[in-house]
Amino acid sequence: MLLDDLTRLAGVSGFEEEVREFIRNKCKDIADEVMTDRLGNVIAIKKGTTMPDKVVSVIAHMDEIGFIISYIMDNGLLKFSPVGGIDVRTMVSKRLLIGKDRIPGVIGAKAIHLQKRGEWKTPMGVNQLFIDIGATSKGEAEALVSVGDTAVYNSEPVEFGNNLYKARALDDRVGCALLLKALEGRYPVTLAAVFSVQEEMGLRGSKVAVHRIKPDAGLCIEGTTCADMHDVPEHAKVTVIGSGPAITHMERSTIAHRGLLNFMEKVGNENEIPWQYRIGNSGGTDAAALQMARDGKPVAHITVPCRYIHSPVSVCSLDDFENAGKLLESTLKKFDEFFNEEVEA
Repeated sequence: MLLDDLTRLAGVSGFEEEVREFIRNKCKDIADEVMTDRLGNVIAIKKGTTMPDKVVSVIAHMDEIGFIISYIMDNGLLKFSPVGGIDVRTMVSKRLLIGKDRIPGVIGAKAIHLQKRGEWKTPMGVNQLFIDIGATSKGEAEALVSVGDTAVYNSEPVEFGNNLYKARALDDRVGCALLLKALEGRYPVTLAAVFSVQEEMGLRGSKVAVHRIKPDAGLCIEGTTCADMHDVPEHAKVTVIGSGPAITHMERSTIAHRGLLNFMEKVGNENEIPWQYRIGNSGGTDAAALQMARDGKPVAHITVPCRYIHSPVSVCSLDDFENAGKLLESTLKKFDEFFNEEVEA
């Protein structure tokens, strides 16, 4: 499965080479033009049939959260820094794969038996953690890894339960998979598919890509937060797995274009595609760069709810994933109608 292939690739922000090579090779067979800019974004163009001069940019980011090795200690243990937003409480005892050679390691910490009682009450800081690769000296460790190597969680994709899917980096390999699938089609408008870099470090790649594309409108395809656990009140659940892809009114960096939002809702309803609203406005996405392109452009989101996001065990529904693809492709097939209506914000 395409999603399996994508979630097995390592692509920490700024080090997306594996993911980029995989996606470029896929795009060569299905896009009219494929380019890579200086920052590393992959841009694939599919010319429109009836409105080729109208460009709709759909963006999904290739990068993921992870770690970078910052120091090798005399005893062979590694100090590290997180890349992107990671809750320290999810780090301890997690298995890692380090560098291009996939050196196995584990994030270690002082055992609870050796901690003072006061230490039990607060999470450890990153400075109290280390990576153990089984080396007994600095020289032994340096033969395997180097300062500047990146590390990702060692987590194989698994299907389980009621068509659920567990994997690393669902944020945003779900978006990359959906965008690759959408590129197989052709639409009335020109599709500019952007597989962006460094989203987790401040939407850096997308800010560069939009200068080249000069889009007339845009969609951001993301894996988004989900909090549908039993002890969470209804108004705080953000999204619910199994209720369809989520449409966002507002997040930290973007307020969705009202006309485009209503248009997507109409398309979803007409095609009997289940969808839900994303509740809350936390988090930022590449939609911000699309919205502020040139003189400002209409943008909206299609997101796949993911439990335990930014952890080694993110979980999504394959039904939601499939329906997100249907909503994306159905919207693109009708995008000429959106432009003809000249809907205001």
